[in-house]
Amino acid sequence: MVVVNSPSSQTLRADASTQGASSAIAVHNLGMQLPAGQHLITILQTISFTIPTGQIVAIMGPSGSGKSTLLGLMAGLDRPTAGSIVIQGTDITTLNESEMARFRRSHIGYVFQAFHLIPTLTALENVLLPLELQGRSQGKDRAQALLQSVGLEHRLHHYPIQLSGGEQQRVALARAFISQPSILFADEPTGNLDSQTGERIIELLWQLHQEHGSTLVLVTHDPSLAKQAPRILTLRDGHLIADSDHHPETHFS
Repeated sequence: MVVVNSPSSQTLRADASTQGASSAIAVHNLGMQLPAGQHLITILQTISFTIPTGQIVAIMGPSGSGKSTLLGLMAGLDRPTAGSIVIQGTDITTLNESEMARFRRSHIGYVFQAFHLIPTLTALENVLLPLELQGRSQGKDRAQALLQSVGLEHRLHHYPIQLSGGEQQRVALARAFISQPSILFADEPTGNLDSQTGERIIELLWQLHQEHGSTLVLVTHDPSLAKQAPRILTLRDGHLIADSDHHPETHFS
């Protein structure tokens, strides 16, 4: 394990700013503050790391440590108050809102804990939605194949209200991969599911990662899930306190 704030860690992790062009993700001196009345609350402080292309990384930490905030910043869902985030050579902190939306549609997939399916669209239509937002009319065969790969070929024309929580999350996984994103972010993907269903979702997530070669970054509070990833970033009170590589405890890696 690398304890990030120790002096020796500098020799083990190169500075994020020098690796941005060759890494999937490079975060450098990232900070995030939010106003609270007349004061500022520090959510993240001076965080730096890089993630090589194709790596699986779990982000852990207690509630309020900044895990989901960090994930959202890397996905371009919010803008940091300090530092830079370089995604495949592009500093997304310099992009305006429309540029960020285009970049996200082309490069990033995101799986939410709460699924965020459109209730008036069927499973198939939900999966096709990212392509429609990109103005791409072709993709029905791919959407059907993705739904089949997650075991939902019999649910193509069902609406979210007709699906279980596990089935809705599987639709969300298929939707996240429909655009073949180079990077996939998952925020507590099993947080709203029972343990058995959660294990199935993680198995599918790993399977899709292997099939598509995406870089995968997930937030979790579950140590058993985090140990299935070959690398764990640990946050506490807005600081990156540990960066550990290990042999994952799963056959999915």
